[in-house]
Amino acid sequence: MATLRHNALMMVQSRERIRVESPSLRISDYFESNVFGSKEMKASLSPAVYKKVSSAIQKGEKIDSTTADEVASAVKSWALGKGVTHYTHWFQPLTGATAEKHDTFFDAQSGIEKFKGTALVQQEPDASSFPSGGIRTTFEARGYTAWDPSSPIFIFDKTLCIPTIFVSYTGEALDYKAPLMKSVEAVNNAAVAVCQLFDRNVKKVTPSLGVEQEYFVIDRALYATRPDLVMAGRSVYGHNPARGQQLDDHYFGSIPTRVRDFMKDFEIEALKLGIPVSTRHNEVAPGQFEVAPLFEEINKATDHNQLLMDLMDKIGEKHNLKVLFHEKPFAGLNGSGKHNNWSLITDTGVNLFQPSNSARENLQFLCFLVATIKAVYDHADLLRASIASAGNDFRLGANEAPPAIISVFLGSTLTSVLDELEKNGNLKIEKGDNMYMKLGISKIPEIILDNTDRNRTSPFAFTGNKFEFRAVGSSANVAGPMTVLNVIVAEVLKDLLKEVEKEMTAGKEKKIAIVNVLRKYIKDSKKVRFEGDGYSEAWEKEAEKRGLANLKRTPFALDILRDKKVAELFQKHKVLTDVELHARHEILLENYIMKVQIESRVMGDLALNHIIPTAITYQNKLIDNANGLKGLGLDNSAAITTIKEISTHIESLKTNIGKMIDARRSLNKVEDITKRAKGYSSDVKEAYFDQIRYAVDKLELLVDDEYWPLVKYREMLFLK
Repeated sequence: MATLRHNALMMVQSRERIRVESPSLRISDYFESNVFGSKEMKASLSPAVYKKVSSAIQKGEKIDSTTADEVASAVKSWALGKGVTHYTHWFQPLTGATAEKHDTFFDAQSGIEKFKGTALVQQEPDASSFPSGGIRTTFEARGYTAWDPSSPIFIFDKTLCIPTIFVSYTGEALDYKAPLMKSVEAVNNAAVAVCQLFDRNVKKVTPSLGVEQEYFVIDRALYATRPDLVMAGRSVYGHNPARGQQLDDHYFGSIPTRVRDFMKDFEIEALKLGIPVSTRHNEVAPGQFEVAPLFEEINKATDHNQLLMDLMDKIGEKHNLKVLFHEKPFAGLNGSGKHNNWSLITDTGVNLFQPSNSARENLQFLCFLVATIKAVYDHADLLRASIASAGNDFRLGANEAPPAIISVFLGSTLTSVLDELEKNGNLKIEKGDNMYMKLGISKIPEIILDNTDRNRTSPFAFTGNKFEFRAVGSSANVAGPMTVLNVIVAEVLKDLLKEVEKEMTAGKEKKIAIVNVLRKYIKDSKKVRFEGDGYSEAWEKEAEKRGLANLKRTPFALDILRDKKVAELFQKHKVLTDVELHARHEILLENYIMKVQIESRVMGDLALNHIIPTAITYQNKLIDNANGLKGLGLDNSAAITTIKEISTHIESLKTNIGKMIDARRSLNKVEDITKRAKGYSSDVKEAYFDQIRYAVDKLELLVDDEYWPLVKYREMLFLK
């Protein structure tokens, strides 16, 4: 019986391998070959202009029109030499994806290619249809993209791409990039001031980021037969296969040949774009994989992660594969995250989260470690809101991802260091005593070496010289959570400095003043530290006792964005205005509603137009079989039992889908967007999704495999 599903399965079996050849044996020969980086700038710009551009990159100084014209001319020549015909301002609107509008270099009037500095520095794309949360109305179309020199210009798909920020006609940020850059400056200012308690040579501190990207891969033909994957990014139906991830045999196993060719292909193109991909491996679930780059400055790392996802999707198409970035594309299997490895680096080359053989530097290390822990404790709800999405709600706390409870993991050894510092910080230090020795600070590098274990159940873990924010969803733009992290750490660092200076003004020696403040912060934030199993019910109960929030659903997690203190926090650090913050709250709620609504519609469509007709067709066949058996005087009870089971599930589907549609119609009339989003969460998703799925998945087990219209989990996950 030929069906769309069976035709797709035949296509998978007939796929031919696409072999990939590296352009060179050495990556260094082609790394950044599609990037207008420092080497190209130095070769094509005059020394004076190169100095101005470098200063703009390092110090954020403005580029004048003459400099912009020379850069534009050099960029145009470089791009034309590589066969490029168009350019675009590449930006990151609040859709979560990237955006671009291509313009040609060719000027028809003059008959030559032109590219002026004004086109490099600024453009005016239509802003009316991008999410703005009320900042812009449909008839207010103006929005501006402005060049970000700190992120290199690159060539992607034969188009010159200029990384930019995106703002409204009235100046509000309409993207993820502008607030991130402002948060980088906020944490820089706060961190430099604290660093200068220890080293006056520090003039700049830059957040560093390495993003581990998890994803699933399935054949494109199989993907095309699943309307739920196409429309919603995840499978709303599908019974678990007999073999899933229970054998733990996929993790770090041999990468399937076809997937390895795909990986090699996108890695080559990524390296040409200057994305320093370094790690590839199988993840826990069948069909799941991971790619991880080396660490970079946070702005560049964020751009590179967005670009990498675009690249993987395009290269996947070439290999007849579909990359799934949804946080939970397959129920019952591990979901996908985007582990954000974050640290702070000084312009003197010091990682502020790296323990040292110097006792003085270890006291500095403790300042930044403890300040970050306190920031997570003070602003746990805001950090949780920064990772909230419809997709991530399926993953957080689902026995394979960090829970929705925000906590910090340090490892038992480093925990004992903080406990000891808290307890012994009030030691009486005599003149000539070695305070560092008495407090154990000088021993830090020895005692934490290889003792900081990883806790995959922790949403925010210290891993030796960085913090790993594991709770970020795989489809997210990391600029959102990283902006929040930078701001909350900046806030606590500013407070720490004030309190240290207050102690010193009262006559305390600087080292003692610092230790006194650290002791207070350690005690104040102790509740957020947790070393155990974040998946356990015991932790949920313990977290509740500690007063830690467990916000499992996005609309409720986003309530914190309406808090006056949050608005004041962002305004204080000049990252988001009240209008911009309110707009983001509206956009996130609207996005949640749309995602749940789309999934609900897909569920209804598949059930009513595909599943139920198939089940009835098979049921009729069973009825004929039962009547035939009865006519022969044979026992037909087994057939009748199956017929009744199918009828029960069909009736359940019709009833619950009807109720779900009614709930949607009712909620669509609710004007308050917060109430509407919470209603979609409770009255649509929570009330009906599982019940409807249960009935369909049961029917999948009852209906003849030849009749079943949807590609099954075992086929999507294991056929490569």
